[in-house]
Amino acid sequence: MLPKFHKPRGIQDYLDGLPYNTTDRTFCPRDVVLEQKAHCMDGAVFAATALESLGFPPLLVDLRAIDDDDHVIAVFRENGLWGAVAKSNTTTLRFRDPAYRSIRELALSYFPVYFNTDGEMSLYEYSRPFSLRKYRGKHLRAQDVAFIGQDLDNTVHYRIVSRQQLKSMRIAPQYLVDSCFAGADWAGLYKK
Repeated sequence: MLPKFHKPRGIQDYLDGLPYNTTDRTFCPRDVVLEQKAHCMDGAVFAATALESLGFPPLLVDLRAIDDDDHVIAVFRENGLWGAVAKSNTTTLRFRDPAYRSIRELALSYFPVYFNTDGEMSLYEYSRPFSLRKYRGKHLRAQDVAFIGQDLDNTVHYRIVSRQQLKSMRIAPQYLVDSCFAGADWAGLYKK
């Protein structure tokens, strides 16, 4: 049973209160509640499911990175504008208020703060919205919902910048790297 939420921000607050899941298992929403931890994928599936209970379609967007972890967000639309709920091991890749006219604009809001632990800019693609409705509830009770990540990875993605452009970008300043990874569980971070 999922907790009762009234607004997308409440879902984000719940996810922010959970430790980061550093296991190889991707929890279904029920197991996020039982285990009281989540990483970005199981957090996104949980958030999309919780958003559906508020009347939003259960949609995910994949943010692809180079030399870094990909990131998955649950997206929602209010008054024609897109926002996102997300579990992250970093401080900068979480909630976005519904202020973006398109999924591209929303994805771009993550771009300047999406870098690896060496400060290298890493976000280069985003997917179109991906619906969990195709699973007909299977994602609510499966032992491991990694199959959703595999399906999401195979969906259409759109380039933000080329790999070459990304590699030529400046390294994030140390103060920004430090603030981004403040409180991170280093066991759950990308390692080169």
